[in-house]
Amino acid sequence: MGIMSFFKEAGEKLFGKGEAKAAQEAAAAAPSPQTVAALSAAAGKAIGDYLATQGLPVGNLDIGFDAPSSTVTVSGTVDDQATKEKVLLCCGNVHGVAAVNDMLVVSAPAPEAQWHTVVSGDNLSKIAKKFYGDANKYPLIFEANKPMLTHPDKIYPGQMLRIPPV
Repeated sequence: MGIMSFFKEAGEKLFGKGEAKAAQEAAAAAPSPQTVAALSAAAGKAIGDYLATQGLPVGNLDIGFDAPSSTVTVSGTVDDQATKEKVLLCCGNVHGVAAVNDMLVVSAPAPEAQWHTVVSGDNLSKIAKKFYGDANKYPLIFEANKPMLTHPDKIYPGQMLRIPPV
C-alpha cells in the first residue's frame, strides 16, 4: 500500500467526454467546492467504468478521485499481486492522474513486479533487454500488461508498465 506517481500528461483520455467533460467545464468556469466535488465524482466514475472494461476482478471496489491533487484512491480486494498491479496501472495510466493511493488488499500475496515508465524510443524488446538481459523476453512484459496493452508496439511515452519477475 502506498502512493504511486504517474506522468499526469500521458494515458487514456477518459475525462474529455460525457459527465466527466461537463463537470470539468463547470469546474473551470466557476471553481466552487460544489463544481470541484462534481468533477472529482465524475472523474472517479470514469476511471471505475474504464476499469470495468478491463475485466479485472476486484471485490468491494471503491474508486475516488481528488481533483485538486489529481490523485486516485482505489480500495477493494484482489486475488493476486498481478491483478493488484494491473488495477493500479489502469487507474494511473489515465491522462490527468498524477498519483494513485493504493488501498487494495491482496488475498494471496506474492513478490511485487518492478515498474518502468516508457520514454521516447522505448519498445518492449529494449525494455526486456534492460530488465532481463534478453530482448527476446519482451512477450513476458506484454503478457504482464494485458489487457491494458493490446499490441506489443502500442506503448507510449509516459506510460507505466509492470515488469514481472522471471
